[in-house]
Amino acid sequence: MDPDDMGLLRATGMRATERIGYGSQYTVVALAGATGSGKSSLFNALAGKQIADVGVRRPTTGRTEACVWGEGGDELLDWLQVKRRHRQRRADQELDGLVLLDLPDHDSTADAHRVEVDRLIELVDVFVWVVDPQKYADAVLYERYVRPFATHASVMVFALNHIDGLGSDARAACLADLGRVLEEQGLAPARVIATSAVTGEGVDALRAIIVDRVRAEQAAVLRLEADLDLVARIVGSACEVALRSTSVDRTARASLVERLAEVTSVDRLADAVASSYRRDARLATGWPITRWLSRLRPDPLRRLHVGVGGTSDALSLPPPDAAAAAAAEDALRNIADDATTGLQAPWPSQARTVTVDRKTEIMDALGASVATADLGTSSTPLWWGIGRFLQNLVALAALVGLMWLGVLFVFDYMRLPEPPTYDVGEVPLPTLLLIGGALAGFLLGVVFRQVARLGAARRAAGARRELRSAIADAAETAVIAPLEAELRAYAGLCDAIDRMGSSTT
Repeated sequence: MDPDDMGLLRATGMRATERIGYGSQYTVVALAGATGSGKSSLFNALAGKQIADVGVRRPTTGRTEACVWGEGGDELLDWLQVKRRHRQRRADQELDGLVLLDLPDHDSTADAHRVEVDRLIELVDVFVWVVDPQKYADAVLYERYVRPFATHASVMVFALNHIDGLGSDARAACLADLGRVLEEQGLAPARVIATSAVTGEGVDALRAIIVDRVRAEQAAVLRLEADLDLVARIVGSACEVALRSTSVDRTARASLVERLAEVTSVDRLADAVASSYRRDARLATGWPITRWLSRLRPDPLRRLHVGVGGTSDALSLPPPDAAAAAAAEDALRNIADDATTGLQAPWPSQARTVTVDRKTEIMDALGASVATADLGTSSTPLWWGIGRFLQNLVALAALVGLMWLGVLFVFDYMRLPEPPTYDVGEVPLPTLLLIGGALAGFLLGVVFRQVARLGAARRAAGARRELRSAIADAAETAVIAPLEAELRAYAGLCDAIDRMGSSTT
């Protein structure tokens, strides 16, 4: 978020903690105003004695004066950094706990005076802005202090001072115009009273307002709630767009897994599983005499170190080419952008930080999941054993026939009496064994190759499902979970801002 906004959040939290720590039984009311507004005279009138200097020299108030009713409050004044303190010794239970401040002139030519006003405006519980009929619409007052604190109308009072110098019509016109100006500034609920420190008019009314705030012992809380409301408005722009969900939707998840499956060569691995199955099937059920030829062909899976106890370090898949790497980056960017559609900065970039910027880490996690996936290569189909037995049986028959014919050939060559030979129909049994065994072996081989193709297809499909499941699990851990954590952070922030902004309701 914007560093200035974060600074404001932290400062408000720290100020709230510190102020509440000094207790709500004290109410800090500050009289603030421009040079010549008469706030020091009004301060003396409320205190009932001459405390602040009043004169024609401008600016008159150079340092903040404090008048405290009741005991205690010194630690609070230390926190306010107000050194000039006066304590009311006269008992006044209505105002017990009041800390009344007379601030320097906010339009003073002395920079230190304006700095002091700016500092205390951030800390006091109730503002009493003392304005006079000639400068109540002063642009400096509204631009520097009133408009930025438009959320603080509940803790503001405007005293139109020097009212004794106006006629009834002018008085009514000034009060009406001041009300209009405040309404334009967004402070319609602010209290406006007419006062005169000379005649005492309005002093009791102002005192009554202050008494109500002191008795309620809620001024500090109301001020802090107004601060929270102000901060909520400032940082609330980060939550102008409602979040669709804190979870990545199913379609986006499926699309991500599909793209990552392409990048990690799932189809190639599944084809390798099928090829390995067919090779092993030939070794188990092929014609024994030619079975050794299949051993000359390397196992595709062992060549890749996949599904045979390999680890991510042993994975021999070639790294993704430029096109595949770009596809992976696009997939990660798409899911991040889709999840943060419409959200303002910094959320889209933050979503990319936990996805696109972690591409290497994510691809390593995918590689590890693929290398250690169980592809079902450890199981041996039952029909392989049956096929081996049948092939060995017909091969044995052919071998017996061949050897029998060899013996007959030797006897004939050596002109020895021919041993007895049995016939099956008109075909000699040795010839039938040799030709029938070889033909049966060939036919069984053809049949078993077809069965092996079906089994390879099933195993490849199972491997493909297992690989996609492994990729989905890795994507969930490496991509979805961090992305959803950012979405929950956004939702949490917006919920906090909403609760902070509604604190005064």
